[in-house]
Amino acid sequence: QVQLVESGGGLVQPGGSLRLSCTASSATLDYYAVGWFRQAPGKEREAISCINASVGTTNYIDTVKGRFTIARGSNKKAVYLEMSHLTPEDTTVYYCATDPGMICTAGNFHYSRTQIGTWGQGTQVTVSS
Repeated sequence: QVQLVESGGGLVQPGGSLRLSCTASSATLDYYAVGWFRQAPGKEREAISCINASVGTTNYIDTVKGRFTIARGSNKKAVYLEMSHLTPEDTTVYYCATDPGMICTAGNFHYSRTQIGTWGQGTQVTVSS
């Protein structure tokens, strides 16, 4: 199982931008689809975007489409989430994860909570003036 670590969160004003990083501690992400998720207190974890760099596909939920961009780093050991036009509703903890059976196409983002297993600590994003 590839271990992923999130970073890059922080405090930003509404309308601002942040870039989150998801870094693999070992191995490259050549053959893995990777997803970004977020979870606000008291709410279900929400899958917001994924990338399968080996086939060049990405997926976004409607609420972030056009504002967030997911991409794999050139060293193939990181996946980034570029977030722009942030609103207070984007405030929460963001996580990245992968599982062997994760599916990421333009029309489908499917993952298994069981296969993901233990989540990382995530990175806090706070959008506030």
